[in-house]
Amino acid sequence: MTDQEIDVLAIGAGPANLALAVAIEESGSRELAESTLLLEQYPDVKWQRNLLLPWARSQVSFLKDLVTLRNPRSRFSFLSFLHERGRLDEFVNLGTFNPYRWELSEYQQWVADSLDHVGIRYGARGEIVEPRRAGDGTIIGWTVTLADGDRLHCRDLVIGTGRDPHIPDVFHNLPPDRVIHSTQYCTRIAELATDRPIRPVVVGGAQSAAEMFMALHNDLPLSTPTMVLRSIGLANYQTSKFVNELFFPSFIDDFYNAGAEVRRQILDEMHLANYAGLAPPFLDEIYSMLYQQRMLGRRRSAVQAMTEVVDARVDGDDVLLELRDRRSGKVDPLRCDLVLLGTGYEPRMPALIRDLADRVDLADIAVSR
Repeated sequence: MTDQEIDVLAIGAGPANLALAVAIEESGSRELAESTLLLEQYPDVKWQRNLLLPWARSQVSFLKDLVTLRNPRSRFSFLSFLHERGRLDEFVNLGTFNPYRWELSEYQQWVADSLDHVGIRYGARGEIVEPRRAGDGTIIGWTVTLADGDRLHCRDLVIGTGRDPHIPDVFHNLPPDRVIHSTQYCTRIAELATDRPIRPVVVGGAQSAAEMFMALHNDLPLSTPTMVLRSIGLANYQTSKFVNELFFPSFIDDFYNAGAEVRRQILDEMHLANYAGLAPPFLDEIYSMLYQQRMLGRRRSAVQAMTEVVDARVDGDDVLLELRDRRSGKVDPLRCDLVLLGTGYEPRMPALIRDLADRVDLADIAVSR
């Protein structure tokens, strides 16, 4: 077990903390940069690690990379990455603002590798965060204990781990080998045999659910996927330029100064501008696939809208789902082999932050300006 003292410790090497690392690297303070460390629990940087499907695209413009809107001249931009890799001409020729997800993931690893002064420690999982106090009890820093027993002492702590996966209560009684959350998709699907029929059910109606539904057709060639969603159907994500102005950095003050009720309304409406819907070309692709199946009489897939899962249990060799039609109230059984959850993430603060709040007796976690 070793102890290390640093100024800034950032847990997680995802987009938020990588952007912070670059900002510190470009701040002009080499001393600060050399006393900043990012922790990443995996051996490398990957964006949406288990949904790096070869055809999946980002729904966000490449100009909203880690640096461009803060510093358009930064050497850490997505275009600089393409230029260094000799791919700029081909990308420009694609004529798109929306790169493939795997390409943005490669870009983020490239940024991590290109940092000269800010450090990144891989294979390092922060398990416990504790406050460091002065003699009068005020907090002067933090101690983070890693899974291997090492301890890191820092002045400023940044937690950029993302939110915790949401597993609806109705699925809690299913064995772990029968449930796959979208955060596990690629790893878990690769463990399944591809030479036998399988009946997977995808639950959810947003981007991750739709991507898993489509990927199953190739990843498990003998599968017959069913998609179950509560809404009236798969929908476009919000593309209004008026709504997207709310993502401007200049909107931060407007949002922070708004009342609690207005903030809730803004967040509810902005949710539709991100991952609550699908890009129109992807929607067309799904609809066209289902249309061809119907017209050619080769029904392999099904989408059941306005439907919710009210019970899930193992029955013999099957997973038995009880599905309620929200229009009629009728409940029907659906037998399957595997449940895939595109149910998103917990809306509350991540477990690591909630635990930290308990340790410092903080009743309410409020974000300051």
